[in-house]
Amino acid sequence: MTDMKLFDPAEQAAIMVMVLEDDQAARILAELEPGELRLLGEKMCALGEIGPEVIAGAIAGFVEKTENLGLQAHDRIGQVHSKMARAVGDVKAENLMRRILPEPPRSSPIELARWLTPEALVPLVKGEHPQALAVLLVQLDPEVAAAVLHALPESEQSQIVHRIATLGPVSQGAIAMLEDLLTRRISEQHGQTPFEMGGAREAAGIINGVGKVLEKRVISEIGKMDKALAKRIEDEMFKFEHLFVLDPQAMGALLREIDNDTLIDSLKGIAEDERNVFFRAMSSRAADGVKDEIAARGRVKLADVVEAQKRVVAAARRLAAEGTIVFGSGDDDYV
Repeated sequence: MTDMKLFDPAEQAAIMVMVLEDDQAARILAELEPGELRLLGEKMCALGEIGPEVIAGAIAGFVEKTENLGLQAHDRIGQVHSKMARAVGDVKAENLMRRILPEPPRSSPIELARWLTPEALVPLVKGEHPQALAVLLVQLDPEVAAAVLHALPESEQSQIVHRIATLGPVSQGAIAMLEDLLTRRISEQHGQTPFEMGGAREAAGIINGVGKVLEKRVISEIGKMDKALAKRIEDEMFKFEHLFVLDPQAMGALLREIDNDTLIDSLKGIAEDERNVFFRAMSSRAADGVKDEIAARGRVKLADVVEAQKRVVAAARRLAAEGTIVFGSGDDDYV
């Protein structure tokens, strides 16, 4: 077995991230600082062939280190906002956070600056007072700060470094002036970022509540204007989780239209308790067989799960259009 001591903590973290599904890894990477992201990215790119024993060792080490950890309070508001946004979307999360925190702290332009490359930063700060530049550079990663300093006029470089070395306490007023400067320069360089609202998901959420008659008419008319958009809205209206409301008879009709491999892959993507709606439509023997096959299949790529669930949804939509299965009471379909 490969000795895990040969791998430093950053390499072990890289191994952990590499074995995750893409969406899971993205959620973790989104929480890291720029320097941490760069280091982790370098380690991920440098990894060679990694055997199962190394992966197992990395996971065991992670479990051991986290047994006594709690939840850090650092940037708790940001953490909550991020989780809300993933759950209900950016617009809803923003409004929800305003209710939770009537005066939430605004995002700092200095924090944004930490994510910019030297090439993007230099036009934002060129020509500014050495004191302001010193305050900014000490808050950047040393490599980025060095590249920015190198790009500034030679006549200013020594003054800036001298001010950095003798900076001492910095007043809130100075920080505020620097933030105002960055805000103004970012606006001049890139314009105001638009506040994005709406989209296929939001439209689908509204249409889902208007009843079948209006739904069919609206989707049909949108299809005449923009067929691709109508398809995106329909895809958002009819998700795999919408199948969970089917009664056993309707679910049984759906299961008869699905091959076994598609069913197994689609169920791998949901929690065990959510699978019960499918199992209730089967005999005990058939349900036990499916459960055994799910356990035996092992890890399945997220892309394969999504594709299988799309096939199940397509079959459900076809049966619903034929009137074989009904979602909800179906009363709105009759007059």
